[in-house]
Amino acid sequence: MVTLLLDSAHLQVALSGSERLMSFRRSHIDIPRETIAKVQLSDDVWTWLRGVASPGTHVRRVLAMGTWKAAGSEDFVIVRRRKPGVVIDLDGHEEFQRVVLTTRHGLALVQALQQDVEGPAEDVADIVS
Repeated sequence: MVTLLLDSAHLQVALSGSERLMSFRRSHIDIPRETIAKVQLSDDVWTWLRGVASPGTHVRRVLAMGTWKAAGSEDFVIVRRRKPGVVIDLDGHEEFQRVVLTTRHGLALVQALQQDVEGPAEDVADIVS
């Protein structure tokens, strides 16, 4: 499962080695806070996928990781099984228009984004606890 790290300026989607491999990504996803337009919690993040994996790994309703390309948009996706997650709409991000993730820390992310965070990046679950 991805780790969400937040500081005063950025949200980082920290990927494990296997997530980087299956998503064909060499680095973590760095999202400047000012590019986050909306964050939505979802019980079924599969409904938020649009387009096709390019590059990425997709096993229908089991696993989706990588860049999803649709007409005029590119989304980054890390989705596992039928678990709850979060949909982050971006405005002005240099690479993606949306980030779709399965995570048990969706509510913690929403709460952490509403706070002023000082110091080094921390896991969103640690910020709100």
